[in-house]
Amino acid sequence: MKILVLDGFALNPGDLSWKGLTELGTVVVYDRTEHARIITRIGDADVVVVNKCPISRETIEACPNLKLICVTATGYNTIDLEAAKEHGVLVCNVPTYATESVTQHVFAMLLAIANHISEHALSVKAGEWQRVADFSYRKFPIFELAGMTMGIIGMGRIGRSVANVAKAFGMNVLCYSKHIDPQIEDEHLRFVSFDELLENSDVISLHCPLTEETEQMICKETIAKMKQGVILINTARGDIINEMDLANALASGKVSHAAIDVLSEEPPVHGSPLIDQSRCLVTPHIAWAPLQARRRCMQMVIDNIRAFQQGKPQNLVDF
Repeated sequence: MKILVLDGFALNPGDLSWKGLTELGTVVVYDRTEHARIITRIGDADVVVVNKCPISRETIEACPNLKLICVTATGYNTIDLEAAKEHGVLVCNVPTYATESVTQHVFAMLLAIANHISEHALSVKAGEWQRVADFSYRKFPIFELAGMTMGIIGMGRIGRSVANVAKAFGMNVLCYSKHIDPQIEDEHLRFVSFDELLENSDVISLHCPLTEETEQMICKETIAKMKQGVILINTARGDIINEMDLANALASGKVSHAAIDVLSEEPPVHGSPLIDQSRCLVTPHIAWAPLQARRRCMQMVIDNIRAFQQGKPQNLVDF
């Protein structure tokens, strides 16, 4: 079996091993693949391992030997699922590898906003503490998370994990999801409508997939329904947010702060209106990237291909 890795650098920049894959077949690994070379590189491969390289209808039809597309991520919006289904190509993802990592990043960004750790630390290094008259000083307002309301859009594994940590901080949680689970509701967590979540949340965190329904979900119309001074966090997909509308809301103060780990263009070679906003933290799509999470992802990719070889495919994307 020929296994082709199109863009392996993101998952394995050198601190992991491809050995587990080589035990399953003949493996060719490319760190990156330009769009124009995707078809020629796949060639007669049976299995393609891919993260962000788009697998289009044209690619699927030009590579008739292709049997499995194995995504090294939870999201699979870069794959033409309809074309894959028509041509009998299975698609599998890795749905659970980064739950803890993304949850950690959500609260790392939220706490950075709440406590302004880096700004105060840089102030001390600049000598400002030595020059003040009091034992303590604050350059920025600091606030507690306890008692605030966090709205979570999307209650899959990551959304539920974020909800648990929010409750541990003493926050109340409002959830919006297609799939309501009354069993997890309690005095601090309940499912509500989309509009009710927007209107009553102090912090909104996005954990939904990018679909036709969720694309540009956060825009000037939905932002207008939010609380004045809301905090918005996105570790899902960049295109869920209309970036210009959010930039305008940050400039006006409607959104007090935003914490963004994903952008509509990655890398943002054409820029983004969010990058220059002073009250917007932008990190380079790293919520998923701790070594432990990438190690789990690698193992799940190997397990997915092995299961496919054994005739028992797992983690199949629902067409």
